[in-house]
Amino acid sequence: MLTTSKNNKARPTERHQSFGRGFTLIELMVAVSIFIIIMTISMGSILGVFDANRKSRSLKTVLNNLNLAVESMSKEIRFGKNYHCGSAGDTGTNTQNCPSGNVLMSFLSSGGVQITYRFNNQSIEKKVGAGSFVAVTAPEIIIDDLTFYTLGSGTGDLLQPKVLIKIKSHAGTDEGRSDFTLQTLVSQRVFDI
Repeated sequence: MLTTSKNNKARPTERHQSFGRGFTLIELMVAVSIFIIIMTISMGSILGVFDANRKSRSLKTVLNNLNLAVESMSKEIRFGKNYHCGSAGDTGTNTQNCPSGNVLMSFLSSGGVQITYRFNNQSIEKKVGAGSFVAVTAPEIIIDDLTFYTLGSGTGDLLQPKVLIKIKSHAGTDEGRSDFTLQTLVSQRVFDI
């Protein structure tokens, strides 16, 4: 095809395609591949953060519940008297020391009621008076060991009665498991030397 210009000279029309506009298929595939790789790495990081957050919340819940149980026990033991430390079936009311530790702690509360704490079926249980044992820890909390060490519970031994409570527990399962040990020392509030 011929076209004419201002001075009426004929010249051929150029059929020229410009490759400078747009992306080629290869460029598009490379860009999409890089985007997919970056998104895969980002998703792995995001899932890791979610998992860490879940584990942290679970651990916090367990520790808060266990802290409440330990604080409640400590307060009752501190204001109680006639400490008796023994084995699971022993709920005696006579004072008894446990320098080597045991799983049961019984005492007379400030209100005059016999209170007993024990380790049973991976939980801490409490019995008030002649009632039955009731779990004081949530079912999600797994207690591996609870030991009471009692010293000075007898009269005339020139020692103020005190109880060391040691709890081994864990939260989570398998690779998300966190083990921890709590202990507290409680001294009887009533003067007894």
